[in-house]
Amino acid sequence: MIDYTPLYAQMEETPLASWLDQLPAQVAAALDDSQHGRLAEWRAILSNLPNVTPSQVNLKDGVIVGRPDELAPETFAQMESLLRRLHPWRKGPFHLFGLHIDTEWRSDWKWDRLKDGITPLNGRLVLDVGCGNGYHCWRMAGSGARLVLGLDPYLLYVAQYQAVRHFVGDAMPAYVLPLGVEALPQNLAAFDTVFSMGVLYHRRSPLDHLLTLWEALRPGGELVLETLVIEGALGQILVPEGRYAQMRNVWFIPTVPTLLSWLRKCGFEQEKLLDVTPTTTQEQRATEWMTFKSLPDFLDPTDASQTVEGHPAPRRAIVTAIRP
Repeated sequence: MIDYTPLYAQMEETPLASWLDQLPAQVAAALDDSQHGRLAEWRAILSNLPNVTPSQVNLKDGVIVGRPDELAPETFAQMESLLRRLHPWRKGPFHLFGLHIDTEWRSDWKWDRLKDGITPLNGRLVLDVGCGNGYHCWRMAGSGARLVLGLDPYLLYVAQYQAVRHFVGDAMPAYVLPLGVEALPQNLAAFDTVFSMGVLYHRRSPLDHLLTLWEALRPGGELVLETLVIEGALGQILVPEGRYAQMRNVWFIPTVPTLLSWLRKCGFEQEKLLDVTPTTTQEQRATEWMTFKSLPDFLDPTDASQTVEGHPAPRRAIVTAIRP
């Protein structure tokens, strides 16, 4: 069962209420079984997950639900078998009743790099664009956000989120919607904090993406942006002609000064660099929960400072900025 009724009720009491004129129909269209050939299978997986009330839900130190001794061995095996059918798990990790879902990305490392540099999320309305399976949405809720909306149109990630929510329960105000950023109403001006992490370089028009995020923020709201960057001066940008680290849809990778200038161009103020970190094969790699190729396969085997295509290896910046 994929039910967003609790979300709609919460939105009625927020500046997001105007979106309710469109949102239920947008979600219903996205979750029509014709939208993905495996959606019915994923619904069946979700409906067969064991029902259990965990003794703890810890979203502050990770996504940690329950304890190892709370499930009978046969129930634990059932849960693990069903969750493995939602492969590949890319964002995480998750800890469910002692089951460690070791995802491709150590998304907790990214969270640790940004959490102390942003405006505290306590009591804030938060949007996470391109959120994947919602790992960071859970961490945002664990940091005290009033309501977190994640957007991701890839329905497998929505199914993974729903699987975790099945065990977390309905009390935590974090939701992943099966929608892209294009579903946002224009000039919404409602969110206190907007996250866009790992999205900008996939957009053919990065400035249009930044303007969309600007419109989603209320005046005084904060953007938290994480994206690929290259080293260099103001005005320099890498535009890969073919693939970048085997990704087909990478359009623009700026230098940090160029990225900050884009933010100013789009009307943001108080832009600030929080972190620049090269992506390592410890942070992104294949696991038994994501068995496809990963970063070690995308780097030059003789020179890890370059991708297999000869581009600079991935490095990621985190910046913040304010909508005045």
